[in-house]
Amino acid sequence: MGRHSLPDDYGAGAADPRARARRRTVAIATVLVLTVAAGTAAAVRGGLLSFSSSCQDQAVRLKIAASPDVAPALRAAADEARTKNITSDGHCLDIHVTARDAYQVTDSLLSGRKSDVQAWVPDSGLWVQRVTADARATQVTQAGNVASSPVGVAVVPTAAKTLGWPDKTYTWTELADATTDDDRLKLGTADPSRSATGLLALTRLTSAAAEVKGGDAQAAAMAKALSRRTADSDSQVLETLPRDSSGTEQRNPKRNQALILSEQAAFTHNASADSGQKLGLFYPKDGSPRLDYPFTLVDQPRLSTDESRAALRFMTLLEQPEGTRILQKHGFRISDEDAPATVVTAAGGRSPQPYEEPAPEPDSEKALQESLGMWTITVQSARITTVVDASASMSQAVPGSGRSRMEVTKASLLQALATFTPDDEIGLWDFSTKLDGDKDYRVLVPTGRLGDRRGGGTQRDRLSAVFSSLKPVRDGATGLYDTTLAAYKAATASYVQGKFNALVILTDGVNQDPGSISRSTLLTQLRELADPRRPVPLIMIAVGPEAHQQEAERIAGATGGSGHQVDNPAQIHSVILKAIVEAGSQS
Repeated sequence: MGRHSLPDDYGAGAADPRARARRRTVAIATVLVLTVAAGTAAAVRGGLLSFSSSCQDQAVRLKIAASPDVAPALRAAADEARTKNITSDGHCLDIHVTARDAYQVTDSLLSGRKSDVQAWVPDSGLWVQRVTADARATQVTQAGNVASSPVGVAVVPTAAKTLGWPDKTYTWTELADATTDDDRLKLGTADPSRSATGLLALTRLTSAAAEVKGGDAQAAAMAKALSRRTADSDSQVLETLPRDSSGTEQRNPKRNQALILSEQAAFTHNASADSGQKLGLFYPKDGSPRLDYPFTLVDQPRLSTDESRAALRFMTLLEQPEGTRILQKHGFRISDEDAPATVVTAAGGRSPQPYEEPAPEPDSEKALQESLGMWTITVQSARITTVVDASASMSQAVPGSGRSRMEVTKASLLQALATFTPDDEIGLWDFSTKLDGDKDYRVLVPTGRLGDRRGGGTQRDRLSAVFSSLKPVRDGATGLYDTTLAAYKAATASYVQGKFNALVILTDGVNQDPGSISRSTLLTQLRELADPRRPVPLIMIAVGPEAHQQEAERIAGATGGSGHQVDNPAQIHSVILKAIVEAGSQS
């Protein structure tokens, strides 16, 4: 990394406040600057001068993968650099931009395969976070941000009028309620597992719902409603709009009258739409999350000095007047603080819609993961058996909570239960040693559909009651191996096609049953039971300091599942959802 540098115009001392706003993620780039020899920055700065056409003979050729929305703007900037013989260290810039959905590039980088591009501009930093969080992935280095676009709700003219656009303002939940409660208004979105626009909006919706009583169930219901009107990508969701402004087409139940959309996507749609089909854009008053288009070097240690400098030189071009003109021409904001009237108006924004409000604080990685986990189990109904350790050690106190491990575990499980829908199938076992004759385990609630009624209540009611009544067994030890094998046999034997099948085991210790099968026998039999055509990943969560993550990973890995450790049982809810996302993406 020490052999690379940035242009001086891209330093921390840039005077333009809009540029500073766009570069809120420059920590890595700053390290690059500080670790190079003092003279290299001046050499790159020399690239600001145009050279004769002879520089093309030794042009630096770069491939950039970019999200489809920003790719046309980057191509235009690359053409501008080529036409004007803009250089880096005396070499012309020969930039080739390929449009690729960010989720596809992310999947490729997570595989660890050698990339065919030197730089990547996804629509959101959340994709970069996902890659950098995995040590096995191809390395990426975020250098800055080249554009911004808020996410809102775009609505066809007749529906916009019904909702009071532009004078009436809404929160995210009010907008979702207004569209889902009215059979005439259908709200569509791009798949949050493949779209940053969809995931950022979903997270705002779930975060807002979580602030009210019963919010988890409300958020799950909202996600379920959205999942029925989902397209694979941001460009495809635009195809779900009515094809014309006729009353018949507007009322077509297969068409969406409202879409979760970025300002830039609405801008692009309106630019080619007839006057009767132009969208009005609502900017929720509780904050519009932003797409932030991070400029990212791919496998940076592999890049030559010329390639690294040329890529960063190209990034600085996008910050200069000609580059910002190109970006605004394509419907992008230059910074979070800048809301150009021409862009907003063309996108369908009007006062008093709060389009100039600052972006809310970005949602945490945990919040994004929880929203994505909820989405995964909402879109594809789940069949999950949960197995809870009831050994005596679960009565130990969780430091700082005033509650036992079992009490905190129960609360976390009840929280997780609220995110499942009536179509999901959930069951519950507990285990210790010799709970049922010679068996270390017992079935408390057989796995069944949460909405099914028997007697006076639903499966969800029964599970809630039994979760709440779980207690540690006095003098009970941890019969982990026999329980794991029995539960996995049951889960694979009752596999349901078309659902996300999984087994979740929570334990706060290692196996303590001397009469049980050995670990090697357990692993062998789990591998024999696991069938890639009928996947049932085991998600094993080691709870507390006595539990061993390495053993959890080894046991779960035999089924294609995952092992995790939490110091505090309160983390169980988010870990389960994260594990479901990981397992669901591989199935």
